[in-house]
Amino acid sequence: MRVRTIEFETLLDKNGFERLRVRLRVQKNELIDVVYQYESFIEEKWQPIIRYDCAHGFFHRDVLLPGDIKEKSEMNFDSLKQASRYAEHDIKDRWEWYKERYVKKLKK
Repeated sequence: MRVRTIEFETLLDKNGFERLRVRLRVQKNELIDVVYQYESFIEEKWQPIIRYDCAHGFFHRDVLLPGDIKEKSEMNFDSLKQASRYAEHDIKDRWEWYKERYVKKLKK
């Protein structure tokens, strides 16, 4: 069965230093896999800060911190479509807070 992959980026700020990268995999008009990743341009490179995905067989959020620290939280939703909406809204609504937390850890 044919799986369609849809990928796109959305800028979260006016300066182009904050972005949301999205990859959706669809089969028979049904969402079967998602990745939502918030990245910030810090120290001359794109740094992933928050990622929602289905890797490891379950939907979860990875909070990525300096020093290769990763905080993984399993999240339960009725559908992948509902989980996808949550991930997108969470990143768009809270990216500034996530970045502030990341930068504070970077300075320690």
